[in-house]
Amino acid sequence: MASEPVISVRDLTVSFASEAGTVRAVRGMNFDLYPGKTLGIVGESGSGKSVTSMAIMGLLDKNASVKGSITYHGEELLSKSDLEMSEIRGKGIAMVFQDPLSALTPVFSIGDQIKEALVTHNPKMTEQQIHDRSIELMNLVGIPDPEDRLKSFPHEFSGGMRQRVMIAMAIANDPDVIIADEPTTALDVTIQAQVLEVLRKAQRETGAAVIFITHDLGVIAGVADDIVVMYAGRPVEKADVDSIFDHPAMPYTMGLLGAVPRSDRERNSRLVPIPGSPMNLVNMPKGCPFAPRCPLATDICHTTEPAMEPVPGRPGQFVACHRTQEIVDKGLTFHDVYTVAEAAKSKFAGIPRDERKMVLDVKHMRKTFPLTAGGFLRRKIGEVKAVDDVTLDVREGETVALVGESGSGKSTTLMEIMEFKQPQDGEIEMFGTKLEHKIPREKRRELRSSVQYVFQDPMSSLDPRLPIYDILAEPMKVQHYSKEQIRERIGELMRLVELNPDQVDRFPTQFSGGQRQRIAIARALSVNPKLVLLDEPVSALDVSIQAGVINLLEDLQNKLGVAYLFVAHNLSVVRHISSRVAVMYLGRIVESGDTEDVFEHPLHPYTQALISAVPVPDPKAERTRQRIVLQGEVPSPTETFEGCPFMGRCPLMPKLSAEQQARCRGERPALRPYDTSRPSGHQVACHFA
Repeated sequence: MASEPVISVRDLTVSFASEAGTVRAVRGMNFDLYPGKTLGIVGESGSGKSVTSMAIMGLLDKNASVKGSITYHGEELLSKSDLEMSEIRGKGIAMVFQDPLSALTPVFSIGDQIKEALVTHNPKMTEQQIHDRSIELMNLVGIPDPEDRLKSFPHEFSGGMRQRVMIAMAIANDPDVIIADEPTTALDVTIQAQVLEVLRKAQRETGAAVIFITHDLGVIAGVADDIVVMYAGRPVEKADVDSIFDHPAMPYTMGLLGAVPRSDRERNSRLVPIPGSPMNLVNMPKGCPFAPRCPLATDICHTTEPAMEPVPGRPGQFVACHRTQEIVDKGLTFHDVYTVAEAAKSKFAGIPRDERKMVLDVKHMRKTFPLTAGGFLRRKIGEVKAVDDVTLDVREGETVALVGESGSGKSTTLMEIMEFKQPQDGEIEMFGTKLEHKIPREKRRELRSSVQYVFQDPMSSLDPRLPIYDILAEPMKVQHYSKEQIRERIGELMRLVELNPDQVDRFPTQFSGGQRQRIAIARALSVNPKLVLLDEPVSALDVSIQAGVINLLEDLQNKLGVAYLFVAHNLSVVRHISSRVAVMYLGRIVESGDTEDVFEHPLHPYTQALISAVPVPDPKAERTRQRIVLQGEVPSPTETFEGCPFMGRCPLMPKLSAEQQARCRGERPALRPYDTSRPSGHQVACHFA
């Protein structure tokens, strides 16, 4: 390790003035960053990760009060003016932001924005030098046809390509430090794998030190050398990556690791939810900020905040916890610290799938949207094939997951089912009733009570003007429940989703994100449905809160026997919660079967790539596992394919003979049973699987 750090942070404190009081966003942050190394900063939303990075860059708002010390090559940054910092930003220290669409200027071409990054710090560069360097950077980050793409604008790039542009701009001037603030959070797992590989390549080419900020423990396991875990604005544990994952010494770190579902392991235990919610950073009480949520908290934890101290017998590991000695001596793990109730036995345990009633049967469903052009007299110029020949079924008490990249047709499939009418093409049957254009009103009402929907963002789906009581009562009023029935049912629902029934007079804004999602689930269950459609129900939640909602969904299914059709892009969550899975690509199902069968023996090259791209929260596994990194982007759903829609990205394609490749180009593969002798019903749409 180099003897001198490129960045040193000492006792960094950042606070903001607000109407509610002083927000203590960062407290007592300390770390050293060495050349060529990657420091991971992890924690839940509001823990102070991004504020720390913005303080280093000198980009905090004017109402921020910053104290402590940040040195860059021994030079104090906090005493510098904004003009002086602008000479360092982009040249010595560069940043890759979470949302490239917001970070890139929409009215300038990509070439102009890379040029600005270069000329700001190299005013004597000639136009030819700028052009050559821009092409070099575009090639380095893997953007095809760089000569033409330099003329493009940000909106003409996909999310993954925009993030590649951000990385190109960050490394344009060979910085000593790259700060990556949640650079892959908004990306699909296959694109995330590409971007992480580009970041690794950029670090190798420049020799830069990297600060990698994320809430994803799987990602951090694969990129970081050292980790700082933050909670409520302060570091609570710091060590090398292997020590953090193998021997965490802080109950909060243990809880984070226990809350993460694994895509590489069969589900054999419940997730570990951390009780409660992260602390409000205004008017913080005395003591350890994690004490209200900590199962090991004692009296001293509620009165005295622990300092960061070395962990006995573990060189280089530091933790802020009063119970460290006991944790180390007893070798406690998250299984010892957090108790999780066993799941209730399912009502359908032991009943074979083919003996359960069908609650939903979709056959050859298609949904297209017209593309139009012109002004007053608009004309159709094409169509978007959002859902293309989808066939699936859901039976009592099971969870069927739809997975795939953005734009694959997952959510459109759910919305088409919720129309409760004959689809544009194909058939939908619910509980033995075939959906047609004309269904009697009473029958439609009965169907609507049997099928309910939970949206991704509860803050958007819950009316902020109504108290929780009215929100929960609304579906029951439609179904003609009496006032007494509604009152009794609401109390029952609040207890069912583990919320206090006395809080029904509160409004959605007075609840945390996890609590709001529980309310959305309670609303969906209010009229005793047999099938619930869940559209990314946990993707917006922090990992510790997500674990509680996943456990709740499992418990409700076991108690009530409800079936789920579950849309997700997080394959770790899918493996944990689902019994069957269907993989979608460009509106078509390319593989389906029992979850364990699909994850252990994926057949379609796309499924294989999806599973291999999922980060695993295990540094040793991440360093040794082989990934299939897909090249290119998902084609537009407006394109027409004679053959296989996946052939342009298929890693199997180059290994096929000319005759086999011709078949892929000219014949679209149908979804077919892979092995009729196997009971799992494993199906695949690939000629050579």
